[in-house]
Amino acid sequence: MAERKSRSAGTGGSGSVSVAPGSKRRRKKQAAVIDVGDKPANDAVDLPSRASQDSADGDEDRDEDKEDKAEELEGADIDLATAAIPIDVEDASEGAEGGEVADDEAEAPAPVARGGSLAKRDPMAVYMRETRRYPLLTPDEEHALATRLVEHGDTQAARKLIEANLRLVVKIAYEYRRAHKNLLDLVQEGNIGLIQAVSKFDPYRGVKLSSYAAFWIRAYILKFVLNNWRLVKIGTTQAQRKLFFNLRKEREKLEQLGFQPTTALLAEKLDVAEKEVIEMERRLSAPEASLDAPLGSGNDDEGTRTRLDYLPSDDVRPDRAVAQSEFSELLRGKLEAFAKTLEGREQTIFRERWLTDEPLTLQEIGDRYQVSRERARQLEKRMLDRLKKYLEAELGTSVDIGALSRE
Repeated sequence: MAERKSRSAGTGGSGSVSVAPGSKRRRKKQAAVIDVGDKPANDAVDLPSRASQDSADGDEDRDEDKEDKAEELEGADIDLATAAIPIDVEDASEGAEGGEVADDEAEAPAPVARGGSLAKRDPMAVYMRETRRYPLLTPDEEHALATRLVEHGDTQAARKLIEANLRLVVKIAYEYRRAHKNLLDLVQEGNIGLIQAVSKFDPYRGVKLSSYAAFWIRAYILKFVLNNWRLVKIGTTQAQRKLFFNLRKEREKLEQLGFQPTTALLAEKLDVAEKEVIEMERRLSAPEASLDAPLGSGNDDEGTRTRLDYLPSDDVRPDRAVAQSEFSELLRGKLEAFAKTLEGREQTIFRERWLTDEPLTLQEIGDRYQVSRERARQLEKRMLDRLKKYLEAELGTSVDIGALSRE
């Protein structure tokens, strides 16, 4: 509006045009239309009409808005390959760089990329930037902190020891980045191993904490990789863990030496059973498969069947179940008929020791009839001989009485 007023004042015969303070770009564009110098001698200079001037002003405003937005968005795209901080975990001389990160820098929002989406950030680079805030320790400082931890249980000393070795965890986790797609998961498990190492570290043995902690860090990372390799765990036994980590390397070693890597030779070299090698090769060679997933496609019967339908069942076959049930009913009837032929102590022994869920002992039967335990055993043996002859006469050799025992 200020610019339009100044232009209308210029048309009224003023020798100069007053321009409102603004960007230099606007003053340059106006100079192409109006000469702000001395008033021209000829007062009949052709000036643009009001309608054409307003349309020109609108076009200029739109062009200027687009250029301003372009300047605001200039440099908003971030190349992650160049923006990511390089990770140098072996730089032992590097301490905290520049102290703590400024609050305004840490809380600054992520830059907006062209197209309106947020620019991506590398979480590993952010984590490494945080770990660089904690300085490395000298051997004397490390020994002093470890001594305070062992003798006084100082948790602040343990915290400093852990923070100073966070970059060691990242270095070791990088060795297993091909075994697990998320490197931060490996770093997290390695940090747990570092905490365990600090809690068990003995500063009086003359060993550096980093050398001792490396074993704990690798152990926890390997355990995590093994447990998350498949949905169904693989290394549940010591033999399976040995095969999981060494089977492929041992096979390649034998092939380089000119041997045929058979399962028997692999089992001998790795000191495991041959069936363990066969099972591990089968599990590693094929991916997991759901037993409930349909095998076919479409609306036919095959499309609704799953692998579970084709697995052999451990249950008893229906024909055998019916046969066993009928034989049990027949045997129970024969035993009841045989019990009626017994009298006195033999009938008590038969019913109290063979036809009950809670049988009496021979000593309890001897105490009841005031006889010794050996005498009760003799009575039982005589009764079983009679039972064997009775069942052989009724059922043949279907029942093995000699295999039965209550001792």
